[in-house]
Formats: sequence, structure tokens, C-alpha cells
Amino acid sequence: MRKLFLFSTVSLIALVPAWGETVVVSATRTPQPLEKTGTSMSVITADDIALKQTPVLADILADLPGVSITRNGGVGQVTSLFLRGSEVGQTLVLVDGIRINDPSATTGGALLGDVLANGLERIEVLRGPQSTLYGSDAIGGVVNLITARGGDNTLKLTAEGGSFDTAHFNAAANGTFGSVEFGAAANYYVTNSVSAADARNGNPEADGYHHFGATGNLRWHATDAISLDARLYYTRARDSYDGYDPITFAFGDTHQYGNNELLALYGGINADFFGGRFTNRVSAAYSDSDRKSYDTVEDFFAKGATTRFEYQGGFKLNEANELTFGAEDQRTSFKTQYLAYAPVPTTGSNRIDGVYGQWQSTIADGVTLTGGIRYDHDREFGDHTSYKLAAAWQVVDGTTLRANIGDGFKAPSLYQLYSEYSNPIESLKPETATGWEIGADQTLGTWQASLTYFERRTGNQIDFYSCWTGTSPICTQRPSGFYYNVNRSRAKGVEIAVNGKITEALSLNVSYTNLTDTDRATGLQLARRPHDSFATTLTWQPLDGLTVGAGVNYVGERFDDAGHFTKLGDVAHVNLFASYTVWDGVELFGRVENLGDNLREPVAGYGAMGRAFFGGIRTKI
Repeated sequence: MRKLFLFSTVSLIALVPAWGETVVVSATRTPQPLEKTGTSMSVITADDIALKQTPVLADILADLPGVSITRNGGVGQVTSLFLRGSEVGQTLVLVDGIRINDPSATTGGALLGDVLANGLERIEVLRGPQSTLYGSDAIGGVVNLITARGGDNTLKLTAEGGSFDTAHFNAAANGTFGSVEFGAAANYYVTNSVSAADARNGNPEADGYHHFGATGNLRWHATDAISLDARLYYTRARDSYDGYDPITFAFGDTHQYGNNELLALYGGINADFFGGRFTNRVSAAYSDSDRKSYDTVEDFFAKGATTRFEYQGGFKLNEANELTFGAEDQRTSFKTQYLAYAPVPTTGSNRIDGVYGQWQSTIADGVTLTGGIRYDHDREFGDHTSYKLAAAWQVVDGTTLRANIGDGFKAPSLYQLYSEYSNPIESLKPETATGWEIGADQTLGTWQASLTYFERRTGNQIDFYSCWTGTSPICTQRPSGFYYNVNRSRAKGVEIAVNGKITEALSLNVSYTNLTDTDRATGLQLARRPHDSFATTLTWQPLDGLTVGAGVNYVGERFDDAGHFTKLGDVAHVNLFASYTVWDGVELFGRVENLGDNLREPVAGYGAMGRAFFGGIRTKI
């Protein structure tokens, strides 16, 4: 079946003479037509999000090629993103260019379970190592959420409710007043959800989730050449979760809950000279995270802060040659404490500085080359140099061949460096990766197709050594275990995406990923990464104002652990959705999630969301 699918899809790409004039900003940090970047990307628009009515970012990303998502139960539980098989925390998550990674988290990554779609204009997902322009954390790639700003004055209101006592309200506005462009949104989501520990194992307690989020995006054009930016991102969430009984050590209902709060602020000045040929941006960003967990044995808190200063410049020599360059300074700190056992909090801080440069040149008709280099200095591990080379060849109108090679790195997290599990003997090194890909994008009429082959080798991966089972001499100083550099992995695979109109009223979207991601020491597939994943959406508009559709998301078999002791079966979820415009600016919508009520565990021991029904109303003023 897999061979037939691959043959059929590749044949379709060969017949369909990438993506039209889609302009993206994440690939080069400047607006560029996608077909010139030489990079594999997915772009999700606000219309795409509204079509399938998906409120949770992780569920939106799960339908993309190269993306694998796991969630420990229902909405709001711990959520892991494996982009092209990369580790948790190895993908950089941005909102309007602001890093929302939490420096107090174990891996230093973003708390993806608390990210909901809120006032988004589009999402850009950049696959493959991207440290040349983005520095640390971009081994798997970059997820950039871009909120709406400017345009015609618009107010959008959404209210919905449904299964598991779920209620969701959203208000979003954007527009222009004179020289000021603005955008703002507020989001409230509450659900009783399901038990995080699988209810089929005798865990009846539902683990609910409450979320409030807000975004703000403001630009004032002081002159034709000078503009000022102010941005805000805020989330506050409470989630109930399950753990291990302190007496029996069995996993199940434990009545634990946590509060997560994140505030991120951004301010910047933009200055364009020589008719826009020389662009400059100076910015400062600050984020503050505050997490508290409460249970019957020990309470825990974690605080993290990041201060970041950036300069980015760009100079367009002519229409064929453009230079991008910049410098960054980032300082992070954290404080954690188990209140019952640690009389003194654990604290730590780090600083990393970087400079980068990138040259993009169209050397011939339809041939664009991009090359970049970056140097970072980290206070803890020293220096790191990154590079990126990319090529795109628009063979004929609508046909693009592309290739790139580059590397990425991830600095050790503050938790790995300073917690009670830090390594007392050897300083942790950054995780490093080198990846390359080749691909083709084609369009014909309304049909678009993309085929990509990729490989990535990762070294110095940080793992946890458990002294409960190990015999390292370091255990005399770290009896509970410690972090160390040990793992090497290799990821390779194929990504396919096809979308277009079968008829004027019928549209199809398909993505497929075949991934082999192995531990180079054992030869085993890494935990929770499926070999095969597949998603498709069929949309039908039989009448003006009426849209109905169905989607299927399939995740193949995988193992829950690195040793392949616990197997997770393949799982397919079928979703239905529909919307109807009652009158201009007012729309009713509804959806069914997991139509087949497939309850296979997404992670061993954790429950899955069963069949659910939702409905609501949207207005646009």
C-alpha cells in the first residue's frame, strides 16, 4: 500500500508541471518568494485554520509533512513536537519574532500545550537545521506564528462549545488608524477534558484545562522611513494532570495540578534608507515565565527570564543581490525549587552572543543561490560556527528544483547545567546537527505538489543517566542521576504534499511523511517517532456559504521507549467539519473530532480524547 501511494504521488508530481507567488519571511528573515528560498516550508493561513476550526496549535501542526506530535492526554497536557524526528526542545517557536521558549523548562523549549491559535494571520513552518539565522534551538526547524496587523478595520468574534464541557471564546481585531497599524486578540478556553492517565486503566478523574491568552501587535509609522513596533504575547493556564502514587509508585489519578504563566514583550525601531534598499531593525525583547505545580507529596515552582537584544540589517545592491546581516545578545536565567525538600532554590544564568551574515543572489534567469554563516559565543560552552547553503532553480514557470545544506545547534538548557542533575565532572557540550535536502515544487492550474528528500545527523545529544540502574562513578556525587553528552542519531526520509481543486467545488489536501530516525549506537528507531504518517483533508462547497469537509490523520506504529519494549499501535483519527454563512458576516460552524472514537494511547499509560462534538458561531464586523 505504501509503495502504491508513493508511486501514485510521485507520478502526480511528474505530471503537474513552487507554490506560486507565496511570500514568506522565516526562510531568510526578509520577505521573499518561497520559490527563491531553496528551503522546505509549509504555510498555514488564517482561512486554513478557520476551515477546520482547530483551536490548538499542536493539532494544526499535526497535519503537516515532517511533523509528529504526542500529547500526554487531553488538551493542555504535556505536548511534544518532533520536527523531522528532532528531539523535544530542538525546534524554535516564535510569535511575531518573539521566542516563547521557557528557560526554566527541562529542555528549555516552548510549552507547546499552552499555545492556541489566537489572532493568527498565518503560520510558517521551516524544516531542517536553521541556526545560521536563528542561533540555538533550531535543529529541527522553526515554527513562526504571525498575528494579523493592519489592513481594513476588522473585528472577529467566535464562541463555541461542545463535548467534555468545553467552551471557547475569542475576540480579534486588526486595522489601521492614520499612521498606526494594530492587531490584538484575546482567547479563553476551558474544558473538563479526559483523564490524563488512561481511564480504561481505572482512572475516572477528568483532568481539566483552563487557558487565557492575549496578543498585541502595534506599528507606528513615524515617517516614511522610520517606524516603531510594540508587541505582546501572554498566556495563563491551569492544568490538572496525573502522576505516580507516592506509596505504590503506580501511574494513575493523583489529583495534581499546575499553573503556567508566560509574558513576552517586544519593542523595536525600523529605519529604511536609500528608498528602502538599506533596512535596519533594532529591537529588545523580554520574556518571563512562572510555573507552579501542586500535588500531595511536594510542590514545585520554576521561574525563567530571557532578555534579548537584536540588530538586523539588509542591503539590496540590486534586484538580483541582497545582503542580510545582524547581531544578537541573549541572557537567560532560571530559579526552581521543590518546596518540601530543598531549603534553597536552584538558580543559574547564561549569556550567548551571535553575529551572522547571509548573501542571496540570482545569478541567472531563475537560479537563486543563498549562503550564510554565523558565529556564536556562549559563556558556558564557548564558540560555535554555523553555515547554510541553498539553491533554487525555477526551471520553467511553475517548476522549481531546490537543495540546501546547513547545520544547527542547541545550547544545554539551564536546568541541564545547574539543577541537582547537572554533570559535576564534564561540562555539557551543545547538541549539533548537519542536515541537507533536495526537492521539487510544481504547480499546474490550481494543483500544487512538493516532494522532498532529507537527511540529518545529530551528535552530542544530551541524555539523562539514571543512577537507579547505572553504575557510573559519578553516581557517588549525583545519586539520582545526571545529564551527559552521549547520543548520536540519524534522520532521513521523504515528505510529500499535494493540494488542489478536483472540481470547482471540491478541494483536496494531502501530506505524507516517511521517516527513519535511528539511534546510531543501537540502530533502533527513536522513541515515539513513526515511520509513516499521513494526513488528508477533502473539502466540498456545494452551495454559496456552505462548506463541508472531512479529514484523516494517520500515525503509524512506533515505540514508546528507546529500548523498544513498549509498542504503540498505529492510530487514525477521522474528523468532520461544516460551516454555513447565515448572512453576511455571521457564520455557524460545527465539527466532529475522532469520529471513530479511537482510544489507542498516544503515549504509554496516557488517555486519548474520544469522539467529541463542537459547534459555535463566528461574526466579522
